[in-house]
Amino acid sequence: NRSSAPANQPPLMKEVFTTTDEFETGSDSSHYTGVLDIPAQPRLARPPRSRRPQLNPDEAADILRGLRAPVTVVKGVGERMQKSFDKLRVHSVNDLLRFYPRDYDDYTRLMSINRLRPNEKVVVVGTVQQTEILIGRNNRKDFKVVLDDGTGLLNVIFYGQYFMGRYIKAREQIVLRGQPSIFGSRLQIANPEWEHLDPNNLQQVSIVPVYPLTEGLKAQGLRRLMKTTVEYWAERLPDYVPESVLDRTELADLGWALKNIHFPEGMDHLGHARNRLVFDELLLLQLSILNNRRDWQSVPADPLHVDDDFTDQFLQAVYPYQLTGAQRRSIEDVRRDIALSTPMNRLLQGDVGSGKTAVAVTVMAMAVANGKQAALMAPTSILAEQHYRNISDTLAKMLGEIQPRVALLTGSISSAEREAVYTGLADGSINVVIGTHALIQEGVTFADLGLAVIDEQHRFGVEQRGTLRGKGKNPHLLVMTATPIPRTLALTLYADLDLSIIDEMPPGRIPIETRVIEPVARERTYSFVESQLREGRQAFVVHPLVEQSDKIDARSAMEAYEELSTVFFRYKVGLLHGRMKPAEKDQVMSDFSHGEYDVLVTTSVAEVGVDVPNASVMVIEGANRFGLAQLHQFRGRVGRGQHASFCLLIPDNNTPEAQQRLQALEEISNGFQLAEIDWKLRGPGDLLGTRQSGSMEMRLADFITPQAAELAQREARTIFEEDPYLTAPEHQLLAQRVQLMQDERSDVS
Repeated sequence: NRSSAPANQPPLMKEVFTTTDEFETGSDSSHYTGVLDIPAQPRLARPPRSRRPQLNPDEAADILRGLRAPVTVVKGVGERMQKSFDKLRVHSVNDLLRFYPRDYDDYTRLMSINRLRPNEKVVVVGTVQQTEILIGRNNRKDFKVVLDDGTGLLNVIFYGQYFMGRYIKAREQIVLRGQPSIFGSRLQIANPEWEHLDPNNLQQVSIVPVYPLTEGLKAQGLRRLMKTTVEYWAERLPDYVPESVLDRTELADLGWALKNIHFPEGMDHLGHARNRLVFDELLLLQLSILNNRRDWQSVPADPLHVDDDFTDQFLQAVYPYQLTGAQRRSIEDVRRDIALSTPMNRLLQGDVGSGKTAVAVTVMAMAVANGKQAALMAPTSILAEQHYRNISDTLAKMLGEIQPRVALLTGSISSAEREAVYTGLADGSINVVIGTHALIQEGVTFADLGLAVIDEQHRFGVEQRGTLRGKGKNPHLLVMTATPIPRTLALTLYADLDLSIIDEMPPGRIPIETRVIEPVARERTYSFVESQLREGRQAFVVHPLVEQSDKIDARSAMEAYEELSTVFFRYKVGLLHGRMKPAEKDQVMSDFSHGEYDVLVTTSVAEVGVDVPNASVMVIEGANRFGLAQLHQFRGRVGRGQHASFCLLIPDNNTPEAQQRLQALEEISNGFQLAEIDWKLRGPGDLLGTRQSGSMEMRLADFITPQAAELAQREARTIFEEDPYLTAPEHQLLAQRVQLMQDERSDVS
């Protein structure tokens, strides 16, 4: 905080042009010009370590309990502000302290307009020279601002937001955050974040936090509230991480980190603060997950024994081809696990088409051979039906006296069929059941469930997985995902699961040809799609948005559906998006898989779906807006039959980072390699979305690095091995902090 600069310190601003306008405070300070004289701060090589306050355990526990208090105990937070915070999921004091800035305005590095470059994120301060309303595409009313900082003029456009004229007036000083692009022959910034200039940010501090806002919260008032709250708690909050851990990791104290994540003294201070708080999130997550694993495995399971002969005979009988080495290794991992009385808890991770289902079917056969029942839960009816057909056909080929009875249980079957399945599961006459969420309804009981398999596990919450396990006497659990996640991150997110990776593809699969297509070549792309349709093939067209957005200038699925219905007027075009009801989505996807539609215009809901062997083209609009792992998932929707298949990527922003990512997708077909690249280029935010809620929310997910993940893994496992119940004196505060996190978390189905 630099609120009282020494008398000999250079001024914080230089005047380049002047005006008769005054700041809200009534001073006659001149407008900011993009030139600052702020003395360089010394770099902070390592964070300072301070002496911990001497608190007895009861005092420390009382302070930690205070974090559970509602946010209204904070001075200045009334009922109206509480409603605003509710929208931002800030309910308690702890939530408020973890309401980290989403960005920072570094007033030591403000960019003047005459030095702006395209496609670089910048903060610009200037005076509004003029405003006007423009008529854009489809009679959309856009709001235009011309900004002047004394070094040049900058056009600013707010697409579809003509009402901004109520808030931004000529001769006002504003701060913009955005990314310039070239429009015509001039630079402009589209849809930037903005706020009125607070002169105190120039005169008192050099780095200003930028918090998420909602109706009822103003940037300046929120910063004042956060400053008083953070300063109060940073001085009092006991550090729950043992000193021995901080000594080994060379991380900052908690109070210092809280101050510098919200109001950093320098960018290096911010880096150290983030390192500590990212470590905390990962450590608490790991300890919570390990606690769950300990509790889950404390109840024994029935061992399931099969010998080598059974496995070999089963595989020879049901599969006309040799399984890959990775599939055989995964089967052996599972066979070793289920032979123990400790319940299996294993994650099977593999690319689309790598053969995860073959592993699952084999372990189901092992359960049936031991006289147990097996259940597989899938996220959609159409996917469950596909599994039912394939698994029924496969298990029907089993040799010997065992002929498993396989049933389907979804919300779309008739009442009579449902009652028959309920009866068969309860009396044990049904050996294997494939279903959706219907498997965990109250009426479902099993005679002897020995194995639970969950497909596309990230689509289910922790409680749903637990409910399925609860249908048996602690059955063995196998969860599967086709989403590639780097190994280090997978070991962090799934510390409760042992990991098997299928990193080989079956031989003979035709590679999918992937190409980046410039938007100007869209018509040629449509011509190519039509050539595939003439050959009897089908095509996906994916868009990042459901419908046109005022804030994002991107093509939407709704717009494309109208357009492509005309372009491909000889063919049937369908529409699929996330706002449809589940039954509607299943119906559209089923119709497409049965050839009722030739072209399916869709959003990201196409990421996980059924096999459509006849689909040979995947067109992805706005491809730069998706993560590499997600793009790879889209690509996996085609190439599932005997036809040559194509994935065509059409970016709407050709930044160097976007070019690098999309080029990687052109050249690499291995999903795990792509996930590693995505982590390095974009952070793990997209990948973390694969871990369904039920764990703590990762507020600093985008700053997790492989080094941070490995460090937290090492320390969590060390603590857990030494003191699994966290009862040692040095771990008591840590145990309370883990409990606080578990109490506050929620599970969303």
